[in-house]
Amino acid sequence: MRDITAAVTASPAGTAAGLPLGLGLGNGRAAAAGARPAAAAPEAARAGLRHAEHVMGTVFSFDVRDTPTPAIRDALGRCAAWLHRVDRVFSPYRPESPVSRLARGELGLAACPPEVAEVLARCAAAERVTDGWFSSTYGGRLDPSGLVKGWAVDHASDLLHAAGAGNTCVNGGGDLRTRGEAGPGLPWRIGIADPARPGALAAVVSGTDLAVATSGTAERGTHILDPHTRLPVRTWASVTVVGTRLAETDAYATAAFAMGDAAHAWLDGRPGYAGLTVAADGTTWQTGGSDDLIRVLPQSDAA
Repeated sequence: MRDITAAVTASPAGTAAGLPLGLGLGNGRAAAAGARPAAAAPEAARAGLRHAEHVMGTVFSFDVRDTPTPAIRDALGRCAAWLHRVDRVFSPYRPESPVSRLARGELGLAACPPEVAEVLARCAAAERVTDGWFSSTYGGRLDPSGLVKGWAVDHASDLLHAAGAGNTCVNGGGDLRTRGEAGPGLPWRIGIADPARPGALAAVVSGTDLAVATSGTAERGTHILDPHTRLPVRTWASVTVVGTRLAETDAYATAAFAMGDAAHAWLDGRPGYAGLTVAADGTTWQTGGSDDLIRVLPQSDAA
């Protein structure tokens, strides 16, 4: 449901290759859907650790800008194990997963791993906040995927932070969670891909502790449905939301895309969040007061 906000670090499938460190690529698909982090100068970049994990049908990349201590290396291994556990528990494509069995009525919620109840409660909260524009039952079947990936990235980021990694970027298939700095005194810069011009950027998001998620049409075409009518939404080419926790940020990007024309007023009314929409004709809009966070690029600068 998300279109890639690209990663700054490694360049596995689904992320932008050849980007300078510190600049991630995101598209809405923003440029792979999404984003590119902007770059710390090589001489200023911290020693670090990078890893790519193929799971959940996509690539999760880790960019740690701290000295890789044994505790951080151990935490990175636990992050990889965590992502595979999330896939086993929540994948709607695995018939044996607890979520699939719950959807078929073969398993009660109390018999599922405790994380299932937590995620479904977060999904219910997102549905309330978005007046039903976010839904964990698209197509009439239980599928919390629209929140699970961001939730999994948040937990992985927390694991690294608890191990002493204060400067990290975790990219889950194009949706990003950053902490700290890309280099000494340098913010992370996330490039939001231009959905109409492959390889070009529509905007750059700059900051430290950020969650950035983009939903759009560039890579998967028109695939987001209005949860009320079940019809495809065609108002936007991409919608990017910036917050602090990726679970809700990702869910809100999907919801705002589904809202169509109502997205602007809704995004402007969300304290703690900023948003950017790109229409099919390339027209951009961003939430009020977000100019220091989101910089829309003139087309001549966006390649």
